[in-house]
Amino acid sequence: MLATALDETLGSLNWLLRTIAVTGRLETDFVRPVPVGTTLYLEAEVTAVHGRKIYSTATGRIGGPDGPVAVRADALFIEVKVDHFIDHGRSEEIQAAMNDPDQIRRARAFEVNP
Repeated sequence: MLATALDETLGSLNWLLRTIAVTGRLETDFVRPVPVGTTLYLEAEVTAVHGRKIYSTATGRIGGPDGPVAVRADALFIEVKVDHFIDHGRSEEIQAAMNDPDQIRRARAFEVNP
C-alpha cells in the first residue's frame, strides 16, 4: 500500500509538467513501521528532466508534515504519447472518455495505465 501511495503521488507530478508518463522504476525505502490507520503525509518533487526521463523523489512522514520519515522513494518516469494508453487500454473506457465533453475528465481518464 505504501509503495502504491508513493507511486501515485510521484506520478501526479507529471500533471504539473503537463506530461503523460508511466513509471519506469520505483525504489522504495521503508524506514519505520506505519501502523494501519495512520495518516501518512506525502511530499514529492521532480529532481530532474532529461529528454523523456523524469526523475522524482518523495517522502512519507507520520505524525504530521514535519514528523519522522517513515518511507521514501525515488522514481523514474518515462514520457509516452497518449497512443500508449489508447493502444493498451480498455476500449469501452477509452470510448467513454473520448465522448466526454469535459476536457479535464477526458484527460484524467488516461491518467492510469489500465
